[in-house]
Amino acid sequence: MLKIPIKTQNITSLRQSDIQKIRQDFPILNTTVHGKPLVYFDNANTPQKPQVVIDSVNDIYTKYYSSVHRGVHCLSEKSTRLFEISRDKVQNFISAKHREEIIFVRGTTEAINLVAQSFARPQLKPDDEILMTTMEHHANIIPWQMVCGQTGAKLKVVPINDNGEIIFEEFIKLLNPRTKLLAVVHVSNSLGTINPIEKMIEAAHQQNIPVLIDGAQAVVHQKVDVRKSDCDFYAFSGHKLYGPSGIGVLYGKKALLEAMPPYQGGGNMISQVTFEKTIYNTLPYKFEAGTPHIAGVIGLGAAIDYIDNIGLDKISRYEKYLLDYATQSMQEFSDIRIIGSAQKKASILSFIFEHIHAHDVGTILDQEGIAIRTGHHCTMPLMARFNVPATARASFAFYNTIEEIDVFLQGLKKIKEVFHV
Repeated sequence: MLKIPIKTQNITSLRQSDIQKIRQDFPILNTTVHGKPLVYFDNANTPQKPQVVIDSVNDIYTKYYSSVHRGVHCLSEKSTRLFEISRDKVQNFISAKHREEIIFVRGTTEAINLVAQSFARPQLKPDDEILMTTMEHHANIIPWQMVCGQTGAKLKVVPINDNGEIIFEEFIKLLNPRTKLLAVVHVSNSLGTINPIEKMIEAAHQQNIPVLIDGAQAVVHQKVDVRKSDCDFYAFSGHKLYGPSGIGVLYGKKALLEAMPPYQGGGNMISQVTFEKTIYNTLPYKFEAGTPHIAGVIGLGAAIDYIDNIGLDKISRYEKYLLDYATQSMQEFSDIRIIGSAQKKASILSFIFEHIHAHDVGTILDQEGIAIRTGHHCTMPLMARFNVPATARASFAFYNTIEEIDVFLQGLKKIKEVFHV
């Protein structure tokens, strides 16, 4: 088996001693599966949670839980203060200009639906176009199909090459006066491709086309700066960022958000209500109807603190090291085809075994204690582009190790033995 020397000081800035300390922060990594130590390579789906996030959520419910923004008693005031501190943390994490530009939602999916219905739908007319790429997640396809069905607008799709990269020349050709929005994924959950969003945004803005970025897979791997990229909207989920599930963020430029009507009606998003008329609250609360996911927001703040303490630059370099090792090691398997070989990739490795279905690959690896993802990964049009029904996907986080990848490689050999190939 191909071995790559571990030189973490020079390659990753995270030493092996750092990784071992980090692993101790994640209690689930001590789990055994089918009597074998857990090797968790399903991080693109959802990574595991550090103890500080678990503790933050536990503290909320055991020490100071109360609804936010509505009480004058001590518990409510403390919950509200920590809730709004988390908003400040998100603002700093993605370098937003205003804290009012941070809207808490349930996840990336709700964030995109909010923009589709509140921003795009009122403006779209028949034969207007929404532009996206072949590699979009269903969450960045279906909301736009729905709004097109409601308005008569049309979807246009940027093609990709065999490496899983957008064909930039074709993208430029598709931009035209009918294009009313570009909705594009920052990092593909199926391929790992890191799209050149700054170039894409610049090209779109030259024609006054607003841009929404699906950042669910990006914020966990690299520094996101919404002011530098100049995107109009950016969406991501807390659970992808080592935080709780059921919480997410929509960033939007303040002027755009102020002009948009509310997405939902209810408590907290109002300033005054009569039976004749409602005056809506100011940003960001205009888009945060009802009692929010208080524990989720505060837990997300704890997750951001944890990531910031390690450093996304270190995380990115170390995860690239793991990806390079796994990619090079898998080249010894002549019957494995890697799907997605973009020059710029996050730590996502999708592959197929010739003559072996991805679900069988996942099942056998599970018996070895190895958790990977199998299926279409909510990217069925992308699977069709590569003419495959499904892939197996191993995705790496900064708590994973070279030794775990070696266990994974042995698991791939076990699959060959089982199927006599």
